[in-house]
Amino acid sequence: MSSHDPTVRPEDHPEHRAQNHGNDTLRRGSYREALRVGEILRKETVGGLLLVAAALVAIVWANSPFADSYFALRDLEVGYEPWHLKLSLGTWAADGLLAIFFFLVGLELKREFVAGDLREFRKSVVPITAAIGGVVVPAAIYAAINLSDPETSGGWAIPTATDIAFAVAVLAIIGSHLPTALRLFLLTLAVVDDLLAITIIAVFYSEGVSVQPLLLALIPFALYLFLAQKYRRFFGLKAPAAWLILLPLGVVVWALVHEAGIHATVAGVLLGFAVPVIRSRASGGPSAGPGLAEVFEHRFRPLSAGFAVPVFAFFSAGVAVGGWEGLTSALSAPVTLGIVGGLVLGKPIGIVGATWLVTKLTRARLDPAFQWIDLVGVALLAGIGFTVSLLIAELSFVPGSLPGDQAKVAILTASVLAATLASVLLRARNRRYREIERLESVDADHDGIPDVYEEDEVREDEVRPDGRR
Repeated sequence: MSSHDPTVRPEDHPEHRAQNHGNDTLRRGSYREALRVGEILRKETVGGLLLVAAALVAIVWANSPFADSYFALRDLEVGYEPWHLKLSLGTWAADGLLAIFFFLVGLELKREFVAGDLREFRKSVVPITAAIGGVVVPAAIYAAINLSDPETSGGWAIPTATDIAFAVAVLAIIGSHLPTALRLFLLTLAVVDDLLAITIIAVFYSEGVSVQPLLLALIPFALYLFLAQKYRRFFGLKAPAAWLILLPLGVVVWALVHEAGIHATVAGVLLGFAVPVIRSRASGGPSAGPGLAEVFEHRFRPLSAGFAVPVFAFFSAGVAVGGWEGLTSALSAPVTLGIVGGLVLGKPIGIVGATWLVTKLTRARLDPAFQWIDLVGVALLAGIGFTVSLLIAELSFVPGSLPGDQAKVAILTASVLAATLASVLLRARNRRYREIERLESVDADHDGIPDVYEEDEVREDEVRPDGRR
């Protein structure tokens, strides 16, 4: 049979996959996880479309006859000077609003490590290894191209990021029926990628750290952590009331971390990671209601996706290209070549190469329902760096400098190019994805759970490490 046959092959049917299901790479996970991922991606789709729109407005405005008003707005300073918080609107967007985005990253990381796939080694080894490959290879490509220039070599981390909101917006625009397993892999990959990005920012982009405010930040953070863990004792079952007390403490932690010289988005991740996550609904009790992490995600994800990230994109994506001559000059610069090469080539090479290596070194294998070309399509989506790449670019170069402007042009170019290539490839596989989607929707016993998920749970018990059924 040709590898291009779009029909569902016999070996793709659930019964045929039972023997090695426990070791498959690109698994669909549980039905509960599929619903959760679907809900997250639907919210991120709206945010991604707003993100793209905000970036387009910024680019057009910054290259229009009214460009001066755009840069004047971006550089307008507001805030309380005695607390060292008189910042430009652009800085407020990067240091303040993005802290909300990274707070949600912290929540998602906590959920993955406590109740998600990252809590089990055999499920987490592939996305973690793939994410590491998707960070190391792009960084190496950028470093190799800019090795001889000390002024630009510091931007090596720019092409290491993945923008999940932009990626799912692309899926929405092209109408891709990406199967649950591929969506779950993309989301998990992006979560680990965000963790690596935050680690890079904390280690390599924190200069002149002031110890005193950092030590002071430990006081409200410790109180925040204590109240978050014991919120049921202090607030009863009314988790929504907890955020009214925890939010001011979080703002104080953010302000002190910012004063300490550590990028404030790191505080966002730590605050998110401090929120308790219910491992399962059973562990919370039948009347426990939503957990604190669920309440926070429900309240803050719309704020992040619908406002914080688009506003950051608006203030960060605006760059004066300088006409056709300026554009061609920027596209040929080593900074641009390093970023474009890292995101468009390095990401797919790193992700696919690392995944292939895991399948060779372990008992993991690619799920028979998919081919390696499907993984290439997801890896190309991961090459859309945008939001975090723009943040790292601002930390790498002096704002308004030539390398900084070239980096923004490169990030925009690479994101569009990666999105285009992913769209072409995934659209070509859409007929195949529709067949998988149809198979995953069959509910012959009408119990509200598709049959393949129930069969997966049975086989999951059969392959448990302790050998029990």
